[in-house]
Amino acid sequence: MAVTVSLVLLFGALLAFLLKVGSLKAGACFVAVMFGFLLASTGASGPINQFVTSTATQIGHMRP
Repeated sequence: MAVTVSLVLLFGALLAFLLKVGSLKAGACFVAVMFGFLLASTGASGPINQFVTSTATQIGHMRP
């Protein structure tokens, strides 16, 4: 668990840096994918999933 959280923080910081610099190449794509996979294996995946689901539901109810 501690290794996973550390890797999530590492890849998250690296992704933020690459996005800020404007380097949207294959390396940034790899970092983003790895960040997603590692984030999904942490305890944060449940609340993130609930937030995305509720946001999508609210947007769906706003349609005319």
